[in-house]
Amino acid sequence: MRGALIADEGLLSVANELKSQGVIPKEFVFKISAQLMVTNPVTAKLLVDLGASTINVPSSLSIEKLYEIRQAVDVPFDLYVETPDALGGFLRYYEIPEMIRVLSPVYLKMGMRNHQDVYPTGKHLEQLNINLAKERVRRLQLSREMIARYYPEAIESSTAPLDLGIPK
Repeated sequence: MRGALIADEGLLSVANELKSQGVIPKEFVFKISAQLMVTNPVTAKLLVDLGASTINVPSSLSIEKLYEIRQAVDVPFDLYVETPDALGGFLRYYEIPEMIRVLSPVYLKMGMRNHQDVYPTGKHLEQLNINLAKERVRRLQLSREMIARYYPEAIESSTAPLDLGIPK
């Protein structure tokens, strides 16, 4: 494991203490879950001070509000461009270039709205999951085309940046 998704401030504090004691590797990534709802700069700074490596910010916040949070912390944001229904079902494709320009470093996420819940998955949902993955790739390609057209100077991350804690 190279990282964990955390949705509780107390757990983050304990995990960061374990990291400082060497129980957890220093490069281990603590990603803040979208369920924690970081809605203001003070909360964002508190979480970073407690050891957050990245912060999921609510997709419902305006770019102006997100920018206020950005001014308080420099860790990457994780932000849904299309939010699953359970998280509000927001669609923000048209704002992608401005999100990158104003909020970087930012990782834009592709959830899917208006689809059958597939968790926990199983063999009976295999084809649905394959189709949903193909649709996410299609929407990602549309997003990349929008970036190329409206913000061509944007810099894309490597395929496995260390701050995401992606397994090697």
